[in-house]
Amino acid sequence: MTGVSMGRAVTASDRVFARCMTSPLALGALALAALAHTAPAIAQENAAPADQVSVEVDGNGERITFEADQVTYDNEADTLTARGTVILRSDQASVRANEVVWDRKTGEIVARGNIRFVDKNGNQVFTESLTLNDRFEAGAMDELLLALRAGGRLAARSAQRNEDGTVALTDAAYSACAVVDEDGCNRDPSWRITADRVSYDPANERVSFDGAMLELFGARILPLPGLAIRTDGRAESGFLVPDIRIDQVNGLELSGDYYWRISDNQDLTIGASVYSEVAPMVRGQWRHLTERGAYQITGYATSSSRVSNFGQAPTTQSDPRGYLFANGRFVISPDWSVTGSVRLASDRTFLRRYDLSRDDRLRSTFNIERITDDSYLSLAGWATQTLRINAEQGQIPLAIPALDYRHILKNPVLGGQVQLQANTLSLIRNEGQDTQRAFAGARWDLRRLTEFGQVVTLTGLVRGDVYNTQNTLATITDVYRGNEGWTARGVATAALDIEWPFVGEAFGGTQVFKPRLQFVASPPIRNLAVPNEDARAIDLEDSNLFALNRFSGYDRVEDGARVTWGVDWELTKPGWRVKSTIGQSYRFSTEREIFPDGTGLSERVSDFVGRTEVRFRNDLKFTHRFRLDKDSFAIRRNEIDATIGSQRNYFEVGYLRLNRDIQTVEDLQDREELRAAGRFTIGRHWSVFGSGVVNLTSAAEDPVFSPDGFEPIRTRLGVAYSDDCIEFGATWRRDFIDAGDARAGNSFQFFFALRNLGFR
Repeated sequence: MTGVSMGRAVTASDRVFARCMTSPLALGALALAALAHTAPAIAQENAAPADQVSVEVDGNGERITFEADQVTYDNEADTLTARGTVILRSDQASVRANEVVWDRKTGEIVARGNIRFVDKNGNQVFTESLTLNDRFEAGAMDELLLALRAGGRLAARSAQRNEDGTVALTDAAYSACAVVDEDGCNRDPSWRITADRVSYDPANERVSFDGAMLELFGARILPLPGLAIRTDGRAESGFLVPDIRIDQVNGLELSGDYYWRISDNQDLTIGASVYSEVAPMVRGQWRHLTERGAYQITGYATSSSRVSNFGQAPTTQSDPRGYLFANGRFVISPDWSVTGSVRLASDRTFLRRYDLSRDDRLRSTFNIERITDDSYLSLAGWATQTLRINAEQGQIPLAIPALDYRHILKNPVLGGQVQLQANTLSLIRNEGQDTQRAFAGARWDLRRLTEFGQVVTLTGLVRGDVYNTQNTLATITDVYRGNEGWTARGVATAALDIEWPFVGEAFGGTQVFKPRLQFVASPPIRNLAVPNEDARAIDLEDSNLFALNRFSGYDRVEDGARVTWGVDWELTKPGWRVKSTIGQSYRFSTEREIFPDGTGLSERVSDFVGRTEVRFRNDLKFTHRFRLDKDSFAIRRNEIDATIGSQRNYFEVGYLRLNRDIQTVEDLQDREELRAAGRFTIGRHWSVFGSGVVNLTSAAEDPVFSPDGFEPIRTRLGVAYSDDCIEFGATWRRDFIDAGDARAGNSFQFFFALRNLGFR
């Protein structure tokens, strides 16, 4: 918190802030600070002047401690007076003041001068005059300022405790903004909420107010009827600030939501969006935290016209449309858990048209897991809904079930660790190939450090696979089909991996130079006899250079014998870190049936692959990944990601070019893309930001996509104001690609957020 420090009394500037503020949130803070809890009346036979006095409390044996420069006791008036730096402490609260007078007859405690009252939750009240009873419950206060532990400040001209235990505040105001700047000078808050009457209920830790008004930069802009907050920082039921958006297709959009906090472990948000060009849309979100886990359900519903046929003569029709998203996770025991999700859309363009998501596929899943120190079990399944315009839903598989079990033997075998694995998968398609697969295998790893400093790893792997495939002719790409019916195969792999790290000083820092050599051998494997469902993405890169199997899944296994070399180099010095790696492999076999041309692995000698990372403090992050043709040194893969600047001012750029010349596989075409984003501040609080994605793929590289070599996909530009307690701005975005009724065009959005109020 700023504006009023946690350890000093109220200053004149603080009191000025208190006079001019009135708010419901402030009210909540004040009430909470005023909240007092158990500390029954004192029982002491005699008291005398002392530097420190400890007084026993009536009732349950709790204690109140006085600490002061001077403490005196008046026998006739039966009062105790403490002066100087006075501190009163109980188990629930504390008071610091210049003077405290305790009337033992009435139980009233009056504190005066530079008062700081701290309740059990850490909220603090600063005032000049405070009345407490012998239970440490605050009574009357004047010119007070409350600093909430959850953030924000509440100021009021006066406060009084009612007979029912509630606290009434007058001329109150709340803000999460600081009232002094970094140099300690007074400043007006960017926003505040004022209210004529504020009531605090300590039993429910809730503040409510009448006549609430939001003031922005001194202007009264928005009434907030029925506003209430909780002093413990938890959410409170109420309306959320509406969103405003202008869209090319839907027109002007006004969105509003109501948040209902049903209990501490469940809530409901319901809302609607009204459009100038189409029918309204309703939505809702239910969230529930249980003893075993949590789940949420989100839904959208409307009715509008959509493209129902994406062929050469597209047609439109008006239908109910919507989207359902639900997910959750439940822990059944320390070892067992269940997770699941459902994502369903009424059609392929709903999410994009209403700007809910840019995903091109929706996956619904379930997974039952058991995880122990030496084993892992997963029983899963998933269904995928494609949102791609030209994709056939009937070719998208349903996976049920997918079983994976792994177990590490406790006792070493021949000095190495053994892991057993069993796996099954069933893929079902409405209009495509069906595949069932099961395998069982074992892997043995032995890792040793030699006396010369080399790290040597020996690996052995054996596996037996069984496949059952139907309707193979429905798969377009021949190498993905496999044989019709039942097929079995065996897999065996042996590997030797040697690393030799060298460490020394260089360039004012520490460098690590690590050459690496790997030998891998496998007997011939019946790869094309089985379908390829999970290993279609194959491209030599730095991440799989030393993998036992450089395919991403289980359906394809690299056989034959090969040797792979690589060199890692790393330099670390104050503020700097540079890492670089390069490598290549040589295969002894001439077989290349499972490696399409252009993957970097189709010949005996592979292409060169590498990666370089440079980082300077938090101001520069640079990553470059590449693949060079072994013969011409042409760049077959060129990927750059760079970020320059700080959180306030930065520029990001990403570039990807795949020049693989793969013609035999439809999903491994060449691509070229540029991404850029940046933010630049103007003065202390204003900033402009923007981003863009541009497709640079030419028609020669991908005839199916038919681009022109420079085609923007999406651009965004915005302006924003932000300080310690408020954020607002506007964003313009343009989409350049039509997708059915999700048309290309411009959209404008206005956003607004207040710290500690949850308006965004």
